[in-house]
Amino acid sequence: MNRRQFLASSAALLAIRPGFAQEAPFRTKYYPISPGIGLHDLTPAPDGTVWFTAQGKGLLGRLDPRDGSFKTVSLGQGAAPHGVTIGPDGAPWITEGGQNAIARVDPGDLKVTLFRLPEKFASANLNTGVFDKDGTYWFTGQSGYYGRLAPKSGEMTVFKAPKGIGPYGITVTPKGDIWYASLAGSYIAKIDLATGSAGVVQPPTPNAGSRRVWSDSRSRIWVSEWNSGHVSVHDPADGSWKTWKLPGERPRAYAVFVDDKDKVWLTDFSANAIVRFDPATEKFNVFASDKPNANVRQLDGRPGELWGCESGNDRIVLIQTIAAG
Repeated sequence: MNRRQFLASSAALLAIRPGFAQEAPFRTKYYPISPGIGLHDLTPAPDGTVWFTAQGKGLLGRLDPRDGSFKTVSLGQGAAPHGVTIGPDGAPWITEGGQNAIARVDPGDLKVTLFRLPEKFASANLNTGVFDKDGTYWFTGQSGYYGRLAPKSGEMTVFKAPKGIGPYGITVTPKGDIWYASLAGSYIAKIDLATGSAGVVQPPTPNAGSRRVWSDSRSRIWVSEWNSGHVSVHDPADGSWKTWKLPGERPRAYAVFVDDKDKVWLTDFSANAIVRFDPATEKFNVFASDKPNANVRQLDGRPGELWGCESGNDRIVLIQTIAAG
């Protein structure tokens, strides 16, 4: 092999291997997916793989972090998936806005099953979903809706959200409560699981742009505020709020995730970074992407691992904790 062939071969190998960077006590890796695929959300699976939605191509994908390989499956004609979560059955469940349906993909044969919303909610603009402790799937629609699906029977009920458009992120607490955030409405709401009604709770910052929510181990609700650039926490036990502004100029907090150590992770579009917040010390760590316009739209994780989708670069990013921090 001559030098030119060697360099070409080396470049090819580097192109398919996950990127690597490090900031002790953390290690960052990047997993390139197909350019133009339109990455949006992801969720780690129990088998070590990571499911992801590709909104631009109407696909669901599964990444194998061991070698960076991935497989995709079409969700149907006109598909435009947004959120994905793992159900009690071990399968990925997707808010599939393009077909106005909740989609389930069998992890074995990749068969797609659709649960379509009623026709009168044809433009729900589905966003994200979670399962409660009884196995009911709850979801949001940014056009002003939220709803529930009983997977076994297929029964679906859709509710009109208070204050209209905006329902976006959704979370389930260790206590079993379901909360969602309204981006356009700038509020969070607790859903009454029996009646389906939503009780609105206003953040202390007006027009905050409450985009996504995640519960910590104490069933407190952490909120990423897109308009204000804040991260806030609401404690339903006493009704209190605490708020912190992300570092830097004009932060735009998009995603939020709380890890198994109750550390809070967010994404900041303005800083082109993933941000880690320690509530105990009230300090931030900033993990800037190695490429511009990363636009990480969603975060999820498992112990010692933080996963995100760089929608701007069509890469999946992993931040591993490699020491106590």
